[in-house]
Amino acid sequence: MAEDTVAAPSVVLTLELLPSALVGSILSKLDVSSLCSIASTSRLFRASVPQIFSFLPEFDLQDIAPTFDLLRPLLPPNPYLRILKVDCRALDDSSIAHLINPSLREICLQNCENFSGYLLREIGKRCKDLRFLYLGNTAERKGHEVLISDLQELLIGCTQLESLNLMFDISTFSRHSFAHVWSYASGDLRSLEIGFISSVMMTELLSSKCVNRPPQYSMQPILFPNLQKLSLSVDYITDTLVTTISKGLVSLSHLDLQDAPIIEPAVTIDLTNAGLQQINSHGRFRHLSLVRSQEFIVTYFKRVNDLGVLLMADKCSNLESISLGGFCRVTDAGMRAILHSCTNLRKLRVCHGTKITNLMFHDISATSLSLTHVGLRCCSLLTNTAFTSLATNKDLKVLDLRDCLNLGDDALKAVGCLPNLQVLLLDGSNVTDLGLSYLRHSVTSLTTLSVRGCPRLTDQCITAIFESPFSHKLQILDLSNLPNLTDDGILFLAKSGIPLFELHLRECPHIGDTSVMALASMKIEGWSGSSLRLLDVYESGMITKLAIQWLKRPYFPRLRWLGVTGSVNRDMVDSLARSRPFLHIACRGEELGCGYWDTSDGFCRWEHEEVDELEQWLLEGEDESDESDDGEMMLD
Repeated sequence: MAEDTVAAPSVVLTLELLPSALVGSILSKLDVSSLCSIASTSRLFRASVPQIFSFLPEFDLQDIAPTFDLLRPLLPPNPYLRILKVDCRALDDSSIAHLINPSLREICLQNCENFSGYLLREIGKRCKDLRFLYLGNTAERKGHEVLISDLQELLIGCTQLESLNLMFDISTFSRHSFAHVWSYASGDLRSLEIGFISSVMMTELLSSKCVNRPPQYSMQPILFPNLQKLSLSVDYITDTLVTTISKGLVSLSHLDLQDAPIIEPAVTIDLTNAGLQQINSHGRFRHLSLVRSQEFIVTYFKRVNDLGVLLMADKCSNLESISLGGFCRVTDAGMRAILHSCTNLRKLRVCHGTKITNLMFHDISATSLSLTHVGLRCCSLLTNTAFTSLATNKDLKVLDLRDCLNLGDDALKAVGCLPNLQVLLLDGSNVTDLGLSYLRHSVTSLTTLSVRGCPRLTDQCITAIFESPFSHKLQILDLSNLPNLTDDGILFLAKSGIPLFELHLRECPHIGDTSVMALASMKIEGWSGSSLRLLDVYESGMITKLAIQWLKRPYFPRLRWLGVTGSVNRDMVDSLARSRPFLHIACRGEELGCGYWDTSDGFCRWEHEEVDELEQWLLEGEDESDESDDGEMMLD
């Protein structure tokens, strides 16, 4: 199907000699991509795989965006299908009847911009036993829309929903009937995430009496009686919104609010100390995230100071995770109140803490905290002393220190003593090649490293990274915007044979065709062909049309995401896109990746992919890498 590696002939022959029942049992344990790949290796598997798709319990095809013609033979009638996960970028309403199966319990459809509200309506009609629903970017294309009646049909039909993620703008719905429609929501709903909604609409929804409730909810005193997790992106986080949520949702334990004001908020539409005091009215909160984004204008929560945070910390002593972004008047006193009051705290994130200094952490060793995730992005007053104190938490797994401008090599000496560190983000810091070498003998578990925009790094940082013990586990590496990085450094990386999944080299002025050629020619642990699934060389200064040639088949057989400057040679880029239909090519500077930098709870995350044992065996046993001629598994 999707340009995957073809298994070694010797391995295929061995499998063909097994009893057919055993072969079927083995194949049933593979994921969709692996099944499509192995089907192209022999007649036996080509005949067996279609039968597997008829009783496969989970269908996960998110690494490519399949067309309807490709998807149709992979989704035959299947009464056993329970989980469906698809990237729908190349699909539209015409594929709904084939996608939606009444047996489904979980649906995750990403990039649904070509669909209309008909998608919601049909899910409501067909999937009566649905428990989990995620719809991303629905009806974003011109000419498509989602009506409030579509949402009503979804809620009426899916009466057993436990998790609902509507990742699109619902603020255009009629406010007059909005609350009534939500009265049909499942009483079992425990998690609700909305891509965008106005704070006024959400406040009115939770404040409504909903006198016209359907009969099955006539005894239900409030909306969402069992809701435990609420994640919203709104126009303004206000006292009214926070108070209404905290008082109205009696079971809530997880609150995630983010706003992005387009004008400076007035006091009536802003968060103040008074609003913070109302948080956690029912005492169940375990996670709290309040973040003011600077997407449109530079703005902060200017009406919140240490007093508000002190009062909030006293009521939220059971918090296990907290994320605060844009609290420009909160000082060390407020933050220390959180550290000393919330004894169960494991995850801490502070973004744009303009008044946070080293004093925040100077006595952290005296607390009983065992932090695992810490983010201190854009806290520019922090120095090496703060990070040395922070590193006394030996359980740290994630450190996001992006844009901490005063972070230097001495901080990395302390970080290098963290035995469980998996994610380290140092973007924009003052570290040098020597500083990275301090990680060499201590950090053995690192899987993600970002040093984007660190001006003092050179090619020697590659040596520091890939001669270190942790380099064998490293999967994601961001070397973007390094003015002194050259092709020589990438040549050393390629020779190391480390099986990286993602490599970011955008905006590096001295990176050119040689780097792409070297990466394309890598040999990884005995098998040829780069392991990269994402490569970003957008605005790398020396990339020419020669590099585009090396991005074609059979090179980079596993590549799914590519960032490149479209103006390098528009015709060649378009030709590359046609020849590799399952390769997502970004030519306008879009950031690529799965969003592991910032998740809904405000922390960085990398989830290791589960690889079936047979698939791993096939990869280890192969002698050559190749791709199918048409990019599709040939199912008749």
